[in-house]
Amino acid sequence: MEINFFLRGMIIGFSIAAPVGPIGVLCIRRTLAEGKASGLISGLGAATADAIYGCVAGFGLTFISNLLIHQQMWLRLVGGAFLCYLGFKTFFSKPSESTVTIKSNNLLRAYASTLFLTLTNPMTILSFARLFAVLGIGTKTANYLST
Repeated sequence: MEINFFLRGMIIGFSIAAPVGPIGVLCIRRTLAEGKASGLISGLGAATADAIYGCVAGFGLTFISNLLIHQQMWLRLVGGAFLCYLGFKTFFSKPSESTVTIKSNNLLRAYASTLFLTLTNPMTILSFARLFAVLGIGTKTANYLST
């Protein structure tokens, strides 16, 4: 039975992480514009958000998954507005002509913004909601703390 959980986890992980969406493009852009450290930290922010959703799925936290599904309209609006803000900021910014100096404040901002964007990304929410439904994760009741 443990191999079944492992295979389900592999399916969930690859189906969420494999496609390159707006978060992946943001990480690539930050790597090219601000350096390797900023791109890596941005990727870690996205991975942290995916890990949070994975914990929700893995531990069967139906309260949180139901909350995310019921509040997805507001999460979409906030995430979409933030993506539009980043798009306008990127479009209207002037290209840097000097070498990039990495500051720890910029790395923290890169991590936090990518974490926030991934948590509010409508495609991530819908992907996990779809996987919850297909794999029947939200319908099972189990107490993982009792073992």
